[in-house]
Amino acid sequence: MTSEQSTPPQQQYAERSYRSPAALAGGGLLILLGLWLGGDALLRGVPQTKIMAAFALILGVPLVAAYTLRPLVRAGEDRLLVRNPFRTITLPWGAVDDLRAGFSAEVFTSGGKYQLWAVPVSLRQRKKANRQAARGANPRGRFGPQADAGPAPRAMADQTMDELREIKERAAHRESAKGEPVVRWAYGIIAPCVVGAVGLIVTMAL
Repeated sequence: MTSEQSTPPQQQYAERSYRSPAALAGGGLLILLGLWLGGDALLRGVPQTKIMAAFALILGVPLVAAYTLRPLVRAGEDRLLVRNPFRTITLPWGAVDDLRAGFSAEVFTSGGKYQLWAVPVSLRQRKKANRQAARGANPRGRFGPQADAGPAPRAMADQTMDELREIKERAAHRESAKGEPVVRWAYGIIAPCVVGAVGLIVTMAL
């Protein structure tokens, strides 16, 4: 038996995950800075300062993580999972009407729209891609026509939305891709933020 015959068949589709590398890096640095400053206040501060530092960390660390580390878009074979700062939305592809990237990336359903925090839209990157595409449309150099430069460049957010639309088109008519959107609140993020905010307000009022 050959190696090809003994190898199990591969999946027809592999999930794709989208996150912002800049947000991950920035969020990690902010959390480390906050832990360093807050830890110093907890070790060296007076009692009231220690209490305020503790509540500031309880508020600040989850809040920074919510907006930088938590956002995620995962495109599965039948569903699109959107993890935003305080909510997780599961959307069967059959429930998705459209995907657009204007000033922000958004997914539209019959019940409304949801922002894709993990797919930031860079207008600067889009303008740069448009300029490169315009130069490619007129490829004459100083010494005559230039060789074909290949497909026109696209901004990262626009490329991501193109990929998601392609997955949606492939899945929209499958029975397993039908259903209603499911929204879940991220209470593990919300609860400590509320505790930290209330604690800070009470401590500062004393």
